[in-house]
Amino acid sequence: MIRAFLKAMGPGHARPVAVSLALTTFVSALQGVAFALLVPALERFLGPDPSTATPWLITLAAATAVYAALRSASLYLNFRVGGSISRALHHRIGDHLVRLPLGWFTGARLGELNRIATEGVSRTTSLPVHTYPPLADAVVTPVVAVAALFLFDWRVALACAACLPLLWMVFTLSDEAVGRGDAARDAVSDEAADRVLEYARAQPVLRAFGRVDSAHTGLDRALAAEHAGARALLLKAVPALVAYSFTVRLVLTLLLALTLYLLLGGTLAAPTAIALTVLFVRFVHPLSAAAESGAALRMAVNGLERINTVLDARPLPEPAVPVPPQGSEVEFHDVRFSYTPGGEPVLGGVSFRAVPGTLTALVGPSGGGKTTVTRLLARFHDTDAGQVLVGGADVRDIGSEELSRHVAVVFQDVYLFDATIADNVRVADPGASEADLERVAARSGLDRVVAELPDGWETRVGEGGTSLSGGQRQRVSIARALLKDAPIVVLDEASAALDAENEALLTETATDLARDRTVLVIAHRPATVAAADRIVFLDGGRVAEQGTPEELLALDGRHAAYVRARQRALGWRLTDEPASDTTSPTP
Repeated sequence: MIRAFLKAMGPGHARPVAVSLALTTFVSALQGVAFALLVPALERFLGPDPSTATPWLITLAAATAVYAALRSASLYLNFRVGGSISRALHHRIGDHLVRLPLGWFTGARLGELNRIATEGVSRTTSLPVHTYPPLADAVVTPVVAVAALFLFDWRVALACAACLPLLWMVFTLSDEAVGRGDAARDAVSDEAADRVLEYARAQPVLRAFGRVDSAHTGLDRALAAEHAGARALLLKAVPALVAYSFTVRLVLTLLLALTLYLLLGGTLAAPTAIALTVLFVRFVHPLSAAAESGAALRMAVNGLERINTVLDARPLPEPAVPVPPQGSEVEFHDVRFSYTPGGEPVLGGVSFRAVPGTLTALVGPSGGGKTTVTRLLARFHDTDAGQVLVGGADVRDIGSEELSRHVAVVFQDVYLFDATIADNVRVADPGASEADLERVAARSGLDRVVAELPDGWETRVGEGGTSLSGGQRQRVSIARALLKDAPIVVLDEASAALDAENEALLTETATDLARDRTVLVIAHRPATVAAADRIVFLDGGRVAEQGTPEELLALDGRHAAYVRARQRALGWRLTDEPASDTTSPTP
């Protein structure tokens, strides 16, 4: 536990934590010494000559005073360390997350990260303050007291020592039962958190199609699974805790019976028996509470393991000496990639070139690998085999910071910060002037959005950009990419949320950018594809065809059939007239 704790804290904060835990352990040990001193003090005080108890009472009072002072210092230090743990863990997790590749952040991790940053950190923060001190009192104090008893009555001390392994065995079984139940509950709780986030984000679509009441199925299943996980935890934990509590009282009964037996046998003095009885009864409560403290500790350890799993996630390796790209040519050379080690390959030997001054369209059916190509170019992941080259240099040798300056990506799913439109665009260049904003707004069509809004550039977009339409968010994202002024621009379905007029503007913008940049666009609409200088048709993770639009249409292969299907789809409309068997869709 302590090793996992110190690992999560990191070397910069490990020392205060170690000092806090060590002081707590020492204070619990000192408490055991004070309890053991009760035996000779009471034995002499209740004996025939109470005056002989004076030295022992003075020693007991001194030990108690030292214990009280150190306990106060320990509590103060523990609370301070608890606060520093919360700050340190949040900062450490945050600093680590920003260094992880974007490919690590899958949708399934949203709920997990949320629970780690809240419940996981909270449990860890409470460990030195509320969890470890009572556990140390329940474990360290009795062990020290039993060891000290050997100085006064070896028979009773030996009996106590013989009971400790039994208590430890039952405690361990209880701890493991709680740990298994808590780990299982955490897994389903992460899934439930993901489903809640998904349900909240899908409200506009669900309400638009009247599916609010009937769309709870996945969420209900996740919440039911979480409830079942909590019940399973209770069914495992409660019997284990009851069994441990029963064992504690059984041990107490046995020790009291032994004390009575020795007393009646005349081998144990009455004052000593009374002192031992007081000592045994005093340990019932902390020992009984040990199982609950152990359960809380196990939950905290599970949280620590989850935190350490995130902290153990390795960023992509960075080159010792970055190699700057020479130009903006993009080349994929026999690239192979799968999202899981040993899993189904997503790309199986993709090779193509995109040269500066051209617009390259990545075309093909869904699942063909188009988005994966753009992610590898931006180095969200590293390839399993082959090379992705930018300006003749492997992206792994360029370094993330330098590569980021060379590649600007406009994603299909746009996220905007809860700030003004101007602030969101300036993310690409915080020092951009108003003239710069107006320039990129004109090229992206954002100027029309700004002109229609009452507050213009100072319009707040809401969390995630929820106060804007999908098309408006997309134009903010495009303007942001233009302001970055990178030599390589990637448009990942950037026109998906735009109307015909603004799609034409975007196509014009992409064509204009390609005059002095390398532009790659994932496109499905015929107008965007027709404007490309070169087309790479991806299907099944392989390049099925590539060439100019004219060459591929003349080839009359996969791309030509794909374009014809898209053109027919654009002309479809609903009609109330039945069509004959020979009638094609009405254009």
